[in-house]
Amino acid sequence: MRSTNLLASAAAFAALATAATAEPLDVRVRGYVEPELQAFVESGSQPEQRRWNASVAAEVSFESFWDNSNQWVIVKPFARWDMRDGNRTHVDMREAKYARAIDNWEFRIGIDKVFWGVTEAVHLVDIINQTDLVESIDGEEKLGQPMVMVSTVQDFGTFTGYLLPYFRERTFASRSGRPSLDLPVDETQTQYESGAKQNHIDFALRYANTFDIWDVGLGYFQGTNRAPLLLPGLDAGGNLVLIPYYAQAKRISTDIQATSGAWLYKFEGFWQNQVGEQHLQATGGIEYTFYSIFDTASDVGLVAEYVWDDRGANMQNPFANDVFLALRWTPNDAASTAVLAGTTVDLDTQALGFSIEAQRRFGEDYFVSLEGRFFANVPRRDPLYSFSDDSFVQLRIARYF
Repeated sequence: MRSTNLLASAAAFAALATAATAEPLDVRVRGYVEPELQAFVESGSQPEQRRWNASVAAEVSFESFWDNSNQWVIVKPFARWDMRDGNRTHVDMREAKYARAIDNWEFRIGIDKVFWGVTEAVHLVDIINQTDLVESIDGEEKLGQPMVMVSTVQDFGTFTGYLLPYFRERTFASRSGRPSLDLPVDETQTQYESGAKQNHIDFALRYANTFDIWDVGLGYFQGTNRAPLLLPGLDAGGNLVLIPYYAQAKRISTDIQATSGAWLYKFEGFWQNQVGEQHLQATGGIEYTFYSIFDTASDVGLVAEYVWDDRGANMQNPFANDVFLALRWTPNDAASTAVLAGTTVDLDTQALGFSIEAQRRFGEDYFVSLEGRFFANVPRRDPLYSFSDDSFVQLRIARYF
């Protein structure tokens, strides 16, 4: 990870050189330690897999702001130890960046996380950071991305440019890990379309603005696609495995959200050119919130979204003709309680996915989250068939400091 180390070192040097002439640094340290327990409903597809698992994760954030908060440094390492899965036992630098704001310009260098998108079920346009798949199969968790970012806010919108000098490979569960693909992914045979492999220099551009009730984003990305093609192959022992192939891609995307009273209207999609083929993906939907139901502080939101891919279902995007329905309950209490329950229906295969996420703070320092994911009626031809025997319930108890 030579480019990663160079960028992190550059960020640290820039911060220290600037801080040497500034006021004394005020460093804030915070973080959490989070034990996790997983219980799986079915027996695994591999003999190494078990019905339960335990792990513990920790993240520490070092933050310092100076120059009237126009300059800052954030360093945020993350680590997890997993009882069963050696691939899930990993360390990652989520952030290690120096940033500076001058008038209506902002500059960042180092390792950072960037999110694009507006929909609930899937984030099609989110392309900057690589997915940390061993942390969560929903694609929400991301690896830190080395980058140089320059952004400017003008009357006619915000323009941001990203230079991405190093590529992060997607994480996958091992043979003993769950949930996982039925065929293990052999990362030792990873292939790239670019001869530069992980050192290919990618870049992205984004424009964002608000027009009345509309929040609009336009993006362009050119470089190594974060989602690999999984090709069948053999490992050194002659066993069937999947080999990641990272293709070069050009992508034009948009994400749009409109807010009208209790209604939210969402859309995101992109056109992409990859391995000589062009295709479209899109998702959109609505969300309606009932505020202060039954004269209480609680809000209930109803979500309905549709996901479409002109290629049909595939290993890069298993959601090609799917409907997502969900209910969100927010009591707006001091404990930050929230519950989201949803179901996904594949209109082609009739495969069903159910999910529930609940969270609540206890006291000042503890945060408990409960997650359940269940799969039903998944035929073999569905890309999510590998997860059909990986329904699970997961409990996390985080202690913040």
